[in-house]
Amino acid sequence: MRELPGKLTLAELAELFEGRTRFIERLSELDDPLGQARRVAGELSLDEKREVLGAHPAIGQRSGLSARSAAEQGSDGDPEVLAELARLNADYEARHEFRFVVFVNGRPKRAILEVVKQRLGNPTAVELETALGELVAIAEDRWRRR
Repeated sequence: MRELPGKLTLAELAELFEGRTRFIERLSELDDPLGQARRVAGELSLDEKREVLGAHPAIGQRSGLSARSAAEQGSDGDPEVLAELARLNADYEARHEFRFVVFVNGRPKRAILEVVKQRLGNPTAVELETALGELVAIAEDRWRRR
């Protein structure tokens, strides 16, 4: 496993976090960007938090995925599970007004259904911090697996 880097370029961070956002631009200016990512995420405005979460693909999304996201989400293409994920993602975004993000960590999509259902009921403020934490965990894992 690779240690977290002392410095990363804007392009490297954009790859780890699925796009160039104001969050990524801030991280690119820092030493130990992944080590500081949770702190910086907590300092973002609500719009900036939504922006960085919205850059990440929805769980179960089948098109427009980066190669890395496609590999992480796996090939579990059960149509019933994918339809349920799409419905739950829409419910989640309607309730919380930002994208559901979870560190899949090898779990099948069927297992993620229960995670979405549980987190759907969380208070939005709690869920926002949870989603940002998951986003950073994904980026850290991506770095270590490079």
